[in-house]
Amino acid sequence: MSKINTAVKKQSSSLHGMHVRKMMFKIFIHAVLILGAAVILMPYFWMFCTSFKSYPELVKINASLFKDFLPEKWLFENYEIAWKTDNSAIFRGLINTLTVVIPSLILGIFSSTISAYAFAKMKFPGRDKIFFGLICMMMIPGVVTMVPSFIIFRHLSWLDTYLPMMVPAMFGSIAAVFFLRQFFMTIPNELIESAHIDGAGEFTTFVRIVVPCAKTAITTQTVLGFMGGYNDYLGPLLYLETPEKFTLQLALNNLMGFNGDQWNLIFAGAMMALIPSVIIFFLAQNFFIEGIANSGLKV
Repeated sequence: MSKINTAVKKQSSSLHGMHVRKMMFKIFIHAVLILGAAVILMPYFWMFCTSFKSYPELVKINASLFKDFLPEKWLFENYEIAWKTDNSAIFRGLINTLTVVIPSLILGIFSSTISAYAFAKMKFPGRDKIFFGLICMMMIPGVVTMVPSFIIFRHLSWLDTYLPMMVPAMFGSIAAVFFLRQFFMTIPNELIESAHIDGAGEFTTFVRIVVPCAKTAITTQTVLGFMGGYNDYLGPLLYLETPEKFTLQLALNNLMGFNGDQWNLIFAGAMMALIPSVIIFFLAQNFFIEGIANSGLKV
């Protein structure tokens, strides 16, 4: 009987030790993640605090990074000044950016989704070779095609319009096609075949079966596409000349010109520009995380 009790105590002690080690490992992982998040968020918090400082406080010679991190007085009027600079250029830039991004994003996501479905679930001659060609094109840096694209758009008389930024985006992106194709590969073929047996065509199967199953992946690509178009600086810089047509990123760049080295006003404008991106990410974060986690890597 004593041997049994001893064995039970040893097993209980072993289980307790395993539980303690698991708890310590979880604590360590969470500590590392919190530290990493703090490092990533620190520049944004510094920019947020700087946007409320006065100019004399900003250029204080003997300022300490930690002692003078928070502003002595929170100046909310910095945001009003930045907003009204150059006749509300930030608001106009935001409207111009949404005008460029939203229509091209909607059509681009549809084009990418239906193309990815074709590569994942439909059989046609040269399918794998065409997909391999797309993957190879994805390896080409954008700066390589920058000059040829500019020459083409100049001959089309598209310069100083939104067309060079909108029309190519309406046909989707290779990265989105690749990502969505990987997700569609995880959808069982039996599900699609059963829809075909019930008389559904390819487009009906795509709309009623595949799209609802892939809403997380599609939402993920929508968020990524919006972020890419919203933060695009090089495209508008190349193709736009009229200040009234400038997107938000160019408006922020002009804000630096109007306010010189007054980084408190510049950061106030940058913080206002962050708001739409933050709102969209928080609204779609569950779909975003689930879409990436369930994308799969089947080839």
